[in-house]
Amino acid sequence: MVFSIILASVVLAILAANTVLELSRDLMMFQQNSYRAERYRRWLSESKDSTSLWRLAGIIILFIGLSTLSRPFGALALAGIFGLASAWSLSHRKYKKPLVWTARARRIYAVALLLAIAICGACVALFDHGETFEILYTASLTLLGCYCGSHLIIVAANFILKPVEKAITARYCNDARRRLESMPDLKIIGITGSYGKTSTKHYLHRILSEQFDTLMTPGSFNTTLGVVRTIREYLKPYNEVFIVEMGAKNVGDIKEICDLVHPTMGIITAVGPQHLESFKTIERVQATKFELADALPADGVAIVNDDFEKIADRPVSNAECLRYGIHAPKAAYRAENIKYTPMGTDFTIVGPDGWNLNLSTRLMGEANVSDLLAAAVAAHTLGVDDRKIAAAVASIEPVEHRLSVKRTPGGITILDDAFNSNPVGSRMALEVLGSMKDGKRIVITPGMIELGAEQYELNFQLGETIGRNVDVAIIVGEYNREALAEGVRASGRLPEDKLHLVASFAEAQKVLASIVAKGDTVLYENDLPDTFK
Repeated sequence: MVFSIILASVVLAILAANTVLELSRDLMMFQQNSYRAERYRRWLSESKDSTSLWRLAGIIILFIGLSTLSRPFGALALAGIFGLASAWSLSHRKYKKPLVWTARARRIYAVALLLAIAICGACVALFDHGETFEILYTASLTLLGCYCGSHLIIVAANFILKPVEKAITARYCNDARRRLESMPDLKIIGITGSYGKTSTKHYLHRILSEQFDTLMTPGSFNTTLGVVRTIREYLKPYNEVFIVEMGAKNVGDIKEICDLVHPTMGIITAVGPQHLESFKTIERVQATKFELADALPADGVAIVNDDFEKIADRPVSNAECLRYGIHAPKAAYRAENIKYTPMGTDFTIVGPDGWNLNLSTRLMGEANVSDLLAAAVAAHTLGVDDRKIAAAVASIEPVEHRLSVKRTPGGITILDDAFNSNPVGSRMALEVLGSMKDGKRIVITPGMIELGAEQYELNFQLGETIGRNVDVAIIVGEYNREALAEGVRASGRLPEDKLHLVASFAEAQKVLASIVAKGDTVLYENDLPDTFK
């Protein structure tokens, strides 16, 4: 009897640890899906995480345990072995974007643990016959069930906390509004776009800092709560300009941020097929991005990129509208005479009233030129001297993972464009790679995501672009494998033995190590988050 109690206690401890670890992993994925239950459910469906081999094995063992109550020791041992193996696997997994223990994450996790404990307690109370072993056995099976349904526990915890989170959000938002109202002279610039907004934010911040005390939203703080946090934690009374990056996954997201900060200048960098899984149509993307322009006051200024059809065909009548572009012939501000050199890029801005500004930058790629153009136009409009603009542009360092250039001690050039990938930026990055003359041109990519119904076609086109510009292609993962590989083959330029299909970035690195040599250039195009396979 003593042995059975000890065994049951050990198994219970193992399954408890396993459930705790699994709840943490589920919370991480819930966080990566912006704490939105509908997005999380979609991810569970697409990734089949809720029916993974681990969960199916747990369900089978649970049923074995329930069906052998009269002879429980075998099932208990099996559950212990499973729990130990699962816990070891969970504790040794590496994630690209680990869980960030924010206050909200801690609240959800605490409630999830309490729910798991409550479920155990309820089951023990329901089936308690007064025997210690039976209590431990019932608790063990219940914890195994909690492991199998841990994603449901996380969603339930979030639902329970909704009133709390709503109240906390309202309090934080009101505090942020009061801080902004206390600074009536603060210039607030909003930046949005399907892509290019983060780079433009960094470039504009660097340029404006030559003349103003400037604050920008850090990292990817581009949601309402991210902006609120920036205001409450970073905004100082002496700041003169506040640059606000505005991201969106749904219609109304940009308007919500604008209603909070009330920008007087807005920059729209792009409208393209990004996040179509949530927006569904490019017209809804357009409407959402132009929520920024629509929110500007009569004396405000909208700066928009006419290189995109869904920007060029959208009028702005409520505020002054300055249109820029590289290829748009009717744009008031244009980047011309673009020349790529080993040192970076030279180009000239041509604008109204004879404005002509020659710029040199260490950045590469047409996408960077476009983002620099937007930042320069905004700075010029705010009265920044041309010499200060030119000096700032010349000193700008590449934004990490956005087509930044690195050279290894072994003489290999790395083009790091891993932060994100979109149809325009990926094409430009591949064209930069294709322009390299020395050594092999190698690309490593899992393709593009969140493109809705156009997912296959746009990745097929990316594959065609890859085939035209590289000597070796390494396709990572299963999510876009078929579309990319077929696109590469359709180009008719890349031999089959130069197309490598691998399961993970770790495997991609092994393939790369076997083929790369001094003088080669390697492009890392996108790095999918853990929510994609």
